[in-house]
Amino acid sequence: MSDNYIVSARKYRPQTFDTVVGQDHITTTLKNAIRHQHLAHAYLFCGPRGVGKTTCARILSKTINCEHPSEDMEACGVCGSCQSFSNNASFNIFELDAASNNSVDDIRELVNQVRFAPQQGKYKIYIIDEVHMLSAAAFNAFLKTLEEPPSYAIFILATTEKHKILPTILSRCQIFDFKRITTEHIVGHLQSIAAKEAMIADEAALHVIAQKSEGCMRDALSMLDRISSFTNGHLNYALTMEHLNMLDADFYFKLTDHLLSQDVSGSLLLLDEVLERGFEGNVILQGLAEHFRNLLLCRDIRMARLLDVPNDHKPIYFEKANQTPPSYILSALNQLNESELNFRNATNKRLHVEMCFIRLCYLMQATQAEDLKKNFSNDLTLSQSLPIAPKTAPTQVPYSAPAAPELKVEEPKIVPAKTNSHLANPTSPNTSRRISKNLLDDIEQEIKSSIAENQGKNFVLDEAAVLPVFEAFKEHLRNESKSFLLSLFSVLKIELLGNDEIKLIAPNEMSEATIKEQRNQLIDYFSEKLGSKIRITTEVRPDPELEKQLPKVLSKQEIFENMALKNPALKQLKDTLNLQIDF
Repeated sequence: MSDNYIVSARKYRPQTFDTVVGQDHITTTLKNAIRHQHLAHAYLFCGPRGVGKTTCARILSKTINCEHPSEDMEACGVCGSCQSFSNNASFNIFELDAASNNSVDDIRELVNQVRFAPQQGKYKIYIIDEVHMLSAAAFNAFLKTLEEPPSYAIFILATTEKHKILPTILSRCQIFDFKRITTEHIVGHLQSIAAKEAMIADEAALHVIAQKSEGCMRDALSMLDRISSFTNGHLNYALTMEHLNMLDADFYFKLTDHLLSQDVSGSLLLLDEVLERGFEGNVILQGLAEHFRNLLLCRDIRMARLLDVPNDHKPIYFEKANQTPPSYILSALNQLNESELNFRNATNKRLHVEMCFIRLCYLMQATQAEDLKKNFSNDLTLSQSLPIAPKTAPTQVPYSAPAAPELKVEEPKIVPAKTNSHLANPTSPNTSRRISKNLLDDIEQEIKSSIAENQGKNFVLDEAAVLPVFEAFKEHLRNESKSFLLSLFSVLKIELLGNDEIKLIAPNEMSEATIKEQRNQLIDYFSEKLGSKIRITTEVRPDPELEKQLPKVLSKQEIFENMALKNPALKQLKDTLNLQIDF
């Protein structure tokens, strides 16, 4: 019996246009061309593997030579031409594999055959599969015949890599782009074959096969044969997932529950269980990313049609999607994408996946904090947008902004310079203070309270409003570990010009150039904190007292002389070896 066995991909290969699955735009066009006698002399069928390119080429060849085609332009299957084609004995249809016949001599032999008219039927058809494998010389030898063949010759070229074909060949062909077969079409075709073969196949199992085939019908049929042998003709979801070495949806639902409840131990134990079953870490990451994508799609009913899962699983996805915050889903997808990209370069791949799971566990905590921060910002914006009554009439205030928190440190005494047009150096003993990280929030609250009090009044740019913002900006630099910028801004002076301009006084040109690079960031920061559009200008004004405090920058010669004073042997070594200082 084994000698008579034929795999499903060959046994159920379409023999008519109507039996071709998922390529209606191609088959309809070809049937209309045959009906109206508008046949081209050269066709190019291109698309992914296993979508019906060679099958459609064979059906087209059989149909145009059929002696009694049907009204729907399908081959009759009983005439002499159709019978010879079915028996692989037709002298008018030639199939050439360009992968193994890609030389100039092979094309020259084909061109010589084209000169002879068909002995039976109207046309001689040449099907060249994997045509992109032809050499450049073979393509050039084929050009003239392809452009002006005899009236009875038709060339059908098939390829999976259209971009490798010369543009001169493409311009001489009618191009048909085959698309990937949808999961729905593959499932329907598999169900019809399963019925014919007396198989018992669950729809969920067939859906998994269709997903795994990635739009390739040939791969789907091969998997159907293999799994039916494994399950003795009874295909269910669990056995199909086991045979295809895939993780089922239950695993990802269970894992998502652990992640949302911040159960690190449960997540890692579940990962260990799956790794012991032989699954690779990248497969787990990819599957989890696909799972979160499905949850994201279920958040909007309009995107539900993009959900490519078995129908039995859709209600569970919709239920879980409503239990998962969208902010967490988006953050998790970003984390998984980064982990997938870095998985290949990871030395300890198990640890890499475990660290990803740990981050996903604590991601819920981070997203909740971010949501609270956004809600607070929205409440603050609402309070700023409402009118604030004067302090003399508190009963008329429709909304009361929260009071600024009481600071736990002594307020600094700000000593102005000799004139009121600029502020004193913030680094002087009278004005300097070290702002701790936990004090930054208090400063932010002071600024926001000041903005709320100034709503409804003309904005006034004064020292009391600018100094806390400037100190907060320096603390921001300290938290960002930008030591160079922090030291630079610590020696700046500030002058207020009008109600919308702040002038930063730099001790030298190098400092001014650095400030100009940060100008846009400063403008945005001060404008946001002060609640009004601010302009920032710069000026170089050397400060002799500051220059004395700054350490002198020594040249290389001076550095060597200082070292030689401390260690005279160093100068002796230089003179002995006749060394020169690299300036």
